[in-house]
Amino acid sequence: MFRYFFYIYFLGFIISILLGTSRGDINKQLFEEQEADRVIELPGQPPVSFKQYAGYVTVNETHGRALFYWFFEATTNSSKKPLLLWLNGGPGCSSIGYGEAEELGPFLTQKNKPELKFNHFTWNKATNLLFLESPVGVGFSYTNTSTDIKELGDTVTAQDSYKFLVNWFRRFPQFKSHKFYIAGESYAGHYVPQLAEQIFDNNKKVKKEDRINFKGFMIGNALIDDETDQKGMIDYAWDHAVISDHLYDSIKRVCNFSLKPVGDDCDNLLNQYFAVYKILDMYSLYAPNCVNSNFSTLPNSLSTIDGWLKRPLGYDPCLSDYTETYMNRPDVQAALHANITKIPYPWTHCSNNISFWSDAPFSMLPTIKKLIDSGLRVWIYSGDTDGRIPVTSTRLTLKKLGLKITEDWTPWYTNNKQVGGWTVGYDGLYFVTIRGAGHQVPTFKPKQALQLVRHFLSNKKLPSAPF
Repeated sequence: MFRYFFYIYFLGFIISILLGTSRGDINKQLFEEQEADRVIELPGQPPVSFKQYAGYVTVNETHGRALFYWFFEATTNSSKKPLLLWLNGGPGCSSIGYGEAEELGPFLTQKNKPELKFNHFTWNKATNLLFLESPVGVGFSYTNTSTDIKELGDTVTAQDSYKFLVNWFRRFPQFKSHKFYIAGESYAGHYVPQLAEQIFDNNKKVKKEDRINFKGFMIGNALIDDETDQKGMIDYAWDHAVISDHLYDSIKRVCNFSLKPVGDDCDNLLNQYFAVYKILDMYSLYAPNCVNSNFSTLPNSLSTIDGWLKRPLGYDPCLSDYTETYMNRPDVQAALHANITKIPYPWTHCSNNISFWSDAPFSMLPTIKKLIDSGLRVWIYSGDTDGRIPVTSTRLTLKKLGLKITEDWTPWYTNNKQVGGWTVGYDGLYFVTIRGAGHQVPTFKPKQALQLVRHFLSNKKLPSAPF
């Protein structure tokens, strides 16, 4: 009998060793994969204590389709803080070029300097911060199947972004249990709710251990509803003395923005409207234009994807020039583990290769309403000097959503006792304006933007009295 128990014990001991070795190999493999993406130091980078990673995650093995990411652990207590994914829009614009390097990331590019500067209002002070270049064809993201570019649209983008997240969490399982949020601006008014819906729907289907701990999303100056976005854009231009009474009255009389397409007569009037923004910065009405710029990716004419989806500018106002120069440096790309396939075109903020977009819903309101009803946290914010998707558009959109107002038009304050903007509490949604901010809120009001995201993540209303 003793011999029998000895053999059982010995066999169990051997199995435990083998299992332990197997788990060790898996842990070692994950560690090696993470370390392969570890960014030790970028050229001209200021010293920091937090870790950063960058590289590719494959979303379609057969087509050789891979998305590029850049991830920053939180500046402190990264193991206890949530994870936030940031998406810029376009469609076809880089979340790294805009979001990381010019808005809310830790490292910002500079004029006439090859060095980066540390952003003292970086959002990774509040959260672990993930940037994604999506879809393929944007920035460093690529596909080995050229026909993929001709099939891009909202659906493909959402599906690939979801596959990216699933595979990214497999590479970084230590963040799988963290509360997960998504934020973005502009055309991310489509990207963010659509990805949120993918996560929400798939969480019902997959095993418990494969679910993403998704809690909510936030979108700013966001394209949400074509009708109200365009109505509000025209109203804002007239109200801010950008267009004449005659042009305004003509557009109001001729254009029916509930139709798509709006018709040739309306298009001709809209071309007159957009012509004004060849001499003004549409995305920040009171900011100066960049003069003597070599930045060629932002045409004066309208985007070829859709006549009224004009691409966003960066703000210095020449800031995008510096970012483009920096991102195309071979030593920068090597440090980021980027451009490993030697993409046959330079890195740009907005892809010149994406001239076709297969699907874009007229309105995202049904999706947003579904997600509100699911209990997810939903915040919408608006910089009030943006003429592209102005605060008037967002207010008309929210009115169309038809939610009950629980707390109407309340000022919120910064820590210097100044009014930062206004808030409206709806049943299931929180709306925030940021006073004096353009289309890219964190660029113009970085301190207020960090305050905004901190309150969003903690699900606390912004202070309604000076403090």
